[in-house]
Amino acid sequence: MSTSVKAVIGVSLGLVTLLTLLISAFAWPASEIGPRSLPLVVAGPEAAVSQVETQLAAAMGEDAFEVTAVADRDEAVETIEDREAYGAIVVGPQGQEVLVASAASPNVAQQLTQMAAAMGAETGAEPTVTDVVPSAEDDPRGVVFGAAALPLVIGGIMAGAITSLVLTRTRDRVAAAFLIAIGGGLAMTGVVQGWLGALEGSYLANAGVVALGILAVALPIVGLRHLIGPAGVGIVALLVLLVGNPLSGITSAPEMVPFGWLGQMMPPGAAGSALRGFSFFDGAGTTTPLIVLACWAGIGLLLTVLPHREKDGAEAEVAETERDLDAVAR
Repeated sequence: MSTSVKAVIGVSLGLVTLLTLLISAFAWPASEIGPRSLPLVVAGPEAAVSQVETQLAAAMGEDAFEVTAVADRDEAVETIEDREAYGAIVVGPQGQEVLVASAASPNVAQQLTQMAAAMGAETGAEPTVTDVVPSAEDDPRGVVFGAAALPLVIGGIMAGAITSLVLTRTRDRVAAAFLIAIGGGLAMTGVVQGWLGALEGSYLANAGVVALGILAVALPIVGLRHLIGPAGVGIVALLVLLVGNPLSGITSAPEMVPFGWLGQMMPPGAAGSALRGFSFFDGAGTTTPLIVLACWAGIGLLLTVLPHREKDGAEAEVAETERDLDAVAR
């Protein structure tokens, strides 16, 4: 078998493997969506709370919800607004009320609404459903918000990969990554919030989160490219695209996808959670996501100052010139 035939077969098998990994990475989490210790609060008398917990366990399984009892409706609403729970069931003299927060997760809000309808069918008295923290008026189902996740990831990958290919010096790549992140944060937020109306809250705060999300992907690419060469670009890009994005839970919730906790430790999931917090919850629940993003960006920046096997820019040219002179002298 000739070398060219082997090369064709090798490239083809490699790409088929990559495509298989790609479809598996995106399709498998989607096929496994379901509550996994989803935080939910129940307000009411102790006996009623116990009864609701039993009903939930029977309907959805023992591990579907992580139920916390609170004193009353006001405390339940506060817990949701602090992003400590996705919803609540309030039991009172007038019957049951289900509180949801579509801004936290339209998918979870829909499931809780369906659950309320099922409870009503059993008891003959359908609970009232109240959306205490609704999604943006122009994006009630969170479709635009979820669709913006992939462009953010691709933006970070492009910022790191293209600067690594076009620019020869690491410090120039870092500077370009920061400029792209700032400009991209302002532009992307302008589209999603200003034009499409899928975000609320402070435009600058949201743009800052998007910019940090881009840097959290771009700088590790630049840093690893600096440290180990071109292979570093592919390693980070595939990690973020094939692991971080599918497990981010942006279109549902971290507790709705397998290994959602891992997705929150990566840039796409952390950026999505931080953006929800600033846009709809006055910054609640954003500390951990911001720390995660800062760590990814900081580690990437740190890698750019470590000793590396390749010389940058002018240093590389000088080294090449010296080699040429030595060759002529010999």
